[in-house]
Amino acid sequence: MAFVYSEDFHLRGEATMSYKKATKVIPAELLEQLQQHIDGEYLYIPKLDDKKKKWGENTHSKEATRKRNADIYCQYLSGTSTKELAEIHFLSQKTVQKIIANIKQSIKDCN
Repeated sequence: MAFVYSEDFHLRGEATMSYKKATKVIPAELLEQLQQHIDGEYLYIPKLDDKKKKWGENTHSKEATRKRNADIYCQYLSGTSTKELAEIHFLSQKTVQKIIANIKQSIKDCN
């Protein structure tokens, strides 16, 4: 019995693997050819590049990170120290400094 391993996404946006019975989704001729190479083993079939989602698309983490970074920059401009910002946002001081530097650079690039 052959199974095909594929990626699925659940409600929380976490990638999980699911199994599909190969005899149900792959034509018999192709299945026979595959069995010549990997008889009775699991096979992972990756998504096509144009169907892959970028990091943060399912969970909106990218948006949340962008908003957090903007908040950090605004708080920094209002006088909050990088040390305080690190404590508030549970980040290292070095990470806060990098966020501020990146935003400053992107503002500079716009001008």
